[in-house]
Amino acid sequence: MPEPQETRMPTGVASLDPILDGGVPPGTLTLLLGELGAGHYEFAYSSIVNSLAGMKRSPDPGILRPKKILYITFTRLEADVRHEIVQSFHADWVTSEKEGISFEDLSDLYFDRSIVPDSWYSRSNTLTRLQKRSEHANIFMRLAEIFAAAEPDSMIIVDSITDIATQTALPNLWADLTAFLRGLQRLAKTKNFTIYLLLSRGIIDVANEIELSDIADAVFLFRWEESTGSRRQRVMFFEKFRGVMPHLEEQDLVKFAVRISTTGGFEVSNIRMVI
Repeated sequence: MPEPQETRMPTGVASLDPILDGGVPPGTLTLLLGELGAGHYEFAYSSIVNSLAGMKRSPDPGILRPKKILYITFTRLEADVRHEIVQSFHADWVTSEKEGISFEDLSDLYFDRSIVPDSWYSRSNTLTRLQKRSEHANIFMRLAEIFAAAEPDSMIIVDSITDIATQTALPNLWADLTAFLRGLQRLAKTKNFTIYLLLSRGIIDVANEIELSDIADAVFLFRWEESTGSRRQRVMFFEKFRGVMPHLEEQDLVKFAVRISTTGGFEVSNIRMVI
């Protein structure tokens, strides 16, 4: 008797989802760990664009399409993110899409205790910002509220853990971050969230980077390698994928060449095809 097909939430990367039997298991907390320019942001953007399009398709057996896409940012403007996606993939409709994707901008909380002038990041007055600070106490409390209110079966992108990790040099603040992410990993399972955490490689200490990788269910590593003719090639590794890695290992599907285009977005192919 055949085993029932496990439900998957598509990544939105058309060349990757068939390799993953349709996508990632719902409830997966994935760390997108990337060298600068190696493709981790493009992966997230392609996932957003194609998942928005997929919401309008007919249901498929075994495929759970996200009911909502939530983009959380600490330092970037919503308009800037939308513009970057449009410029990358010519997806003009992303700028007008309001129902499928929502943004949470936490820049007021992020910058409020910094030397950055208020006028650079906020349009609210001092009283309003103080009230926000009093209500949410710190950025982790506000994040907890956002995730608690998020609709089940959502895809959530956090841009970026680098912003927070570089601000947590004190031991107690680092402990707050890791405890929060461990709790988030549990919440993802109960609410069927598919969460992507963006982290730039080589900025925080290696030990801290490894600890964040240990917390995540899956780690997708994006980096540059030298290929034929000393040409630089983007590659993507599955460094870790709980419950899925043995199947990928059996098929030798843990390392891929990466191509990024304005038409196809983020695409992968077996590394053996390009070396």
